[in-house]
Amino acid sequence: MQVLYSRCCALDVHKATVVACVRLVVDGKVVKAVRTYETTTASLTTLSDWLAENKCTHVAMEATGVYWKPVWHILADAKFELVLANAAHVKNVPGRKTDISDAEWLADLLAHGLIRASFVPETQTQELRALLRTRKQLVREQSSHVLRVQKTLEDANIKLDSVISDVMGKSGRAMIKALIAGERDPAKLARLADGRLKASPAQLCEALRGRVTKNHRFLLRLHLRQIDALDAAIAAIDRQVEAEIAPFRAAVKQLITTPGVKTLAAQVILSEIGLDMSRFPSAAHLISWACICPRNDESAGKRRSTRMRKGSPWLKTTLVQAAWAAVNRKDSYLRAQFYRLKTRRGSKKAIMAVAASILTAIYHMLKNRTTYQDLGSHHFDRRSTAQHAQRLVKRLTDLGYTVALEPRPT
Repeated sequence: MQVLYSRCCALDVHKATVVACVRLVVDGKVVKAVRTYETTTASLTTLSDWLAENKCTHVAMEATGVYWKPVWHILADAKFELVLANAAHVKNVPGRKTDISDAEWLADLLAHGLIRASFVPETQTQELRALLRTRKQLVREQSSHVLRVQKTLEDANIKLDSVISDVMGKSGRAMIKALIAGERDPAKLARLADGRLKASPAQLCEALRGRVTKNHRFLLRLHLRQIDALDAAIAAIDRQVEAEIAPFRAAVKQLITTPGVKTLAAQVILSEIGLDMSRFPSAAHLISWACICPRNDESAGKRRSTRMRKGSPWLKTTLVQAAWAAVNRKDSYLRAQFYRLKTRRGSKKAIMAVAASILTAIYHMLKNRTTYQDLGSHHFDRRSTAQHAQRLVKRLTDLGYTVALEPRPT
């Protein structure tokens, strides 16, 4: 097998140590040298110097949690060609397994060009990604505390969430704070509601008639403080994102022209896929990388499975949320696509198809620096009148009707 890289190195990265295997081709012979380093900054700098002494051009490592990141950052400063490998793609053959044999196996794969590099974005994209992923985690944590508030109210037989859509809104917060302060009169609590609230005073009085104990008030106070603290943390992240969004601002303006994609969703999508679409040969490659297409699992001419792979939960969930929002826009291509597929494949597969269409549009928008152009709700009808007619005839036939098509006289 042809050797592509005659001077390369592979790293088996762990939390405390890094096993490095340098593979050199000298006078037609393969020479390997293995050393173990600690993951401290000083030790990793020594590793970088050792690789430079051996004139290594390419360095490969597995994606192991977050342990590969500090190693990557230090070696990136030394201008090596770095390759991040998916551990599932470079799994060693069964047998005696050690850190040294893993590093040697990875070095052999790298030398022959058998490692498919994973996508590692540039520093600015990584920083934006870290901020927005943390923001999403804080939002989820905040939602958990809101659910705990509702659970505490239910335990006290306060049916507030049955008459108010948002318990943590202006009216709900005012009533909960009054309950914490010791107010028990349902009529006085009901008067704290905003005038725009749909629930009547009588409904509010019945919902606020409960048995609130000292322990309930303590728990409500605790959860409200946590919710407020998380609100402050989310606001701080938003300010930091705004301070660092300059390189992405033009792309965000492009993306928000897409149905269902608002500013936050655009920022999240850009932090996950980056700005440079040249790393993806086509929109289909990007969709496959995002894992929002059926998997390719075929044997003996039979498809064994079409289930989607898990993929990144950060990108996939954002695209699905954007797809549901896009479906609500009337007279749009995405809405027509959803209802066209829903009747045959179900809503789950239909919404994933819409998400794939959104990502396809984003790919071309970023690549060609254009804005979104909607094809319209009648695109599928215009594309193939004959197919559309056959589909309608089939639906009528399934309902028990006999249909004969005759062209309308001109």
